Amino acid sequence: MGASGLTVRPARADDYDDVVAFTSDTWADREGSDYIPRVYHDWIEGPDGGERRRTLVAEDDEAAVGIAQAVLLSDHEAWCQGMRVAPSHHGEGVATRITRGLFDWARDRGAAVARNMVFSWNVAGLGQSRATGFAPATEFRWARPRPDPDAAPGAAVVEDPDDAWTYWARSDARDHLRGLALSFDETWAMRELTREGLRRAADETAVFAVQDAGTRGMAYRVRDDERENEDGEVEHRAEYGVGAWEDLAACRDLLAAVRRDAGELGADDVRVLVPETVRHVSDVAATRTPVSDEPDFVLAADLTDDRRR
Repeated sequence: MGASGLTVRPARADDYDDVVAFTSDTWADREGSDYIPRVYHDWIEGPDGGERRRTLVAEDDEAAVGIAQAVLLSDHEAWCQGMRVAPSHHGEGVATRITRGLFDWARDRGAAVARNMVFSWNVAGLGQSRATGFAPATEFRWARPRPDPDAAPGAAVVEDPDDAWTYWARSDARDHLRGLALSFDETWAMRELTREGLRRAADETAVFAVQDAGTRGMAYRVRDDERENEDGEVEHRAEYGVGAWEDLAACRDLLAAVRRDAGELGADDVRVLVPETVRHVSDVAATRTPVSDEPDFVLAADLTDDRRR
């Protein structure tokens, strides 16, 4: 029927088979599978289904042919994710229709900005994001330190959220990342890091401030949990919302604190979000810590722009 016959509406449980059909080979040319079939029912049946998140599908001829979700991460920030369109409907404006619906939903709930994340290799996804109203915001990479309960930082590392905030507030990492770090409440999502967020980490997870003639680095843990990896194996992952540091020595000490924390948790896999800059990535590499092969890009849309209404 084409775009003129599309209906955009909230996703339903009985859309599952249609969604699986057009997401099963999302990245057929790369290793790994699409996560949407695994999380679909949680997306639409979660306890906060209509209050904090909205999943929309585009329907054509009684079949779902596109999907995406928006989640409220704070009182003014929305996160958009999972945009997929059936190959049979590429180029018909499906993504634009769904995204506008999500923008309207988020704006009506007070959001002033919506962001998303796209793998840097996903050129089609980047083009689609720009076409639907997102603009470049920042980029990051994952440091992958190996857990070790016996790792010993050379400098003092204290669990003080205010010290960590003081360093974060003046760091070049914060400038590069536009103040963003991983969300506690939504995986693969970034929101503004606040002093209150670091205090939450101190209460619920862990926060680190490297001290050597002043605070010279910070990080915090957002979660550690067991999850199924792409090979179907269950692994214990510890995930850290951001790492920021002054120099190579501070980087080494900060990563040692993370390695020790993850080792004490018994984690199998660790990842720390770090800015995608030559200095930060090369500092991590100089500590002989593995780094992800490619960066991830974050884009943002200004929902206060009347032209998006």
